Amino acid sequence: MGASRGDGCGACVLPSGVSVLERGWLSSNNVVLHGASPEEGAVLVDTGYASHAEQTLALLDASLLPAESLRLIVNTHLHSDHCGGNALIAQRHGCPILIPPGEYAAISTWDEEALSYRSTGQRCDRFTPAGKLTPGQVLRQGGRDWHVHAAPGHDPHSVILYEPSSGTLLSADALWERGFGIVFPELDGEDAFEEVAATLDIIERLKPEIIIPGHGAPFTDIAKAIGIARERLDYFRREPHRHAVHAVKALTAFHMLEVVHSTRDALLAWLVSTPIFVSTWRRFFPDRDLLHWSNELVDQLIAAKILGASSTNGSVMLQISKA
Repeated sequence: MGASRGDGCGACVLPSGVSVLERGWLSSNNVVLHGASPEEGAVLVDTGYASHAEQTLALLDASLLPAESLRLIVNTHLHSDHCGGNALIAQRHGCPILIPPGEYAAISTWDEEALSYRSTGQRCDRFTPAGKLTPGQVLRQGGRDWHVHAAPGHDPHSVILYEPSSGTLLSADALWERGFGIVFPELDGEDAFEEVAATLDIIERLKPEIIIPGHGAPFTDIAKAIGIARERLDYFRREPHRHAVHAVKALTAFHMLEVVHSTRDALLAWLVSTPIFVSTWRRFFPDRDLLHWSNELVDQLIAAKILGASSTNGSVMLQISKA
């Protein structure tokens, strides 16, 4: 994990006044929008996962310019890997938080039944938003206008931010260089693949020149990324059970990234007690035995080298693979 300044991001060049803290897949990327002067203060877009909050804070503080403070946190959506650091960073910097409007009431009352944290078995430290980041709004920062667009699909309430003068898009999990995030509403039996397609159409119409995704490095071959995403989407439309398998494997890997090590029995116990895993099994694979199906998924993650397995004192230990 590390920081990319506005002078470059590998093969592409970021606009001046934008820093990217590129993270691993457990924590989302953090984007720092610097002020036109230190007195204006910076804006932080997304704050990573809760267990990385101290590290996120250190990376943020290292990226701030001399005499620059953090004036605002904004979230593209409220999944735990994008807002888990909100509480700590807002407390340390004394700044407000803006969130998309769709779950404002649920987050304000911390209704974990309405939010995704309980169903996915993930952690998010409680925070209190100060206001809404609403589609159609323009966030003025550093002499640039960041336009807020609705981006449903991965999450029905997600937004993306586009700055037209530099052609920069903060795409969150709506578009990555090689795909997009899990389409969570589909796991709940709601039709959302069409929303993914509509969001890809919006991104294409915006004609960005550089995309800073929620996970992975910034990229500039937008047409290629959209083509890959549409192919993947068409595949999931034809084979929705394949999307379900992809989703539960990704959530399992996410959990293992958090805990680092687990016995096989402990991982299986987590899987069969996690609501989204059980409901996905019930909706898509009710003819299979839950524990047997769970064992098969773990075996597939090991075979794909996403998980590594070793034997310790007669117990099989699992860990996220470094390969």
